Amino acid sequence: MICLLAILTSELRAQDPQFTQFYANPLYLNPAFAGNVRCPRICLNYRNQWPNMSGTYVTTSASYDQHVDALNGGLGLIVTQDNQARGTLNTTQASLIYSYLLTPTRSFSLKFGLQAGFFQKSLDRNKLNFGDMIDSRRGFVWNTNEQIPSQNKTNLDFSAGVLGYSKRYFFGAAVHHLTQPEEGLQGNSKLPLKITGHAGAMIPLEKGSESFISPNILFQQQQNFTQLNLGLYVIRGMFVGGLWYRNSDAVIVLLGLQTDHMKIGYSYDVTVSKLSNNTAGSHEVSLQFNFACKKKKPKYRLMSCPSF
Repeated sequence: MICLLAILTSELRAQDPQFTQFYANPLYLNPAFAGNVRCPRICLNYRNQWPNMSGTYVTTSASYDQHVDALNGGLGLIVTQDNQARGTLNTTQASLIYSYLLTPTRSFSLKFGLQAGFFQKSLDRNKLNFGDMIDSRRGFVWNTNEQIPSQNKTNLDFSAGVLGYSKRYFFGAAVHHLTQPEEGLQGNSKLPLKITGHAGAMIPLEKGSESFISPNILFQQQQNFTQLNLGLYVIRGMFVGGLWYRNSDAVIVLLGLQTDHMKIGYSYDVTVSKLSNNTAGSHEVSLQFNFACKKKKPKYRLMSCPSF
């Protein structure tokens, strides 16, 4: 009875899946990134969070985007799949993105992005266990009399973002779930707004060299949950290293390799909260392909920012 009362008087909260290598998954971070490298780009991302716990969280993402001169902006497509508790709860979302490019000055550009998506949340009732299913000698053998909620929920979702950049600095903001769509499988449960702000700079170590340091900051808020990421990338030619701190949660180490047409990165989140002895951290892998295209027009300014 004490446990039941504790559950009934508790307030349940949820948040969107997150990626540590957010610049390696730019469309997920901010829809204004669509087409920011001009030529066609494919991004693939995999994250396994807290693999040592009984119900793991595995999130995968795939996206495509490119700039289209006729539209004076970028087009993008992103598909995300989130697997919770070893496949008990799954969420799949597919979105189309359009970004519009403005060049207010010769040294500064602005992009505005709009995103429209469709998501499906599904529950696998075959992976749910209840007390009335247990036989004292044979284990889980009986059918349950519990009322199982609806196994599927679908809805539309809309987001928007803005991005400003010059040759050496960049900043952006995004608001996801503008309409706060209903996502509950049982009862009313609206998907709360997620607000994101990010900024950084590319500082050359030597004049005319391909070596940079890039300090960055990322802030996110969703309902009463807030997250602050502070980090630094070091870029030397084709090699990238990074070190991040996420507020009272994790220290993140990142290694990356980049060429003109491919980028691959690996990051590990070292949990520093009270869960540190139980989670085994978080692993994330990113893979990006950049395809060749026609020579860019002089008015189009490429964005210089970290790859991971």
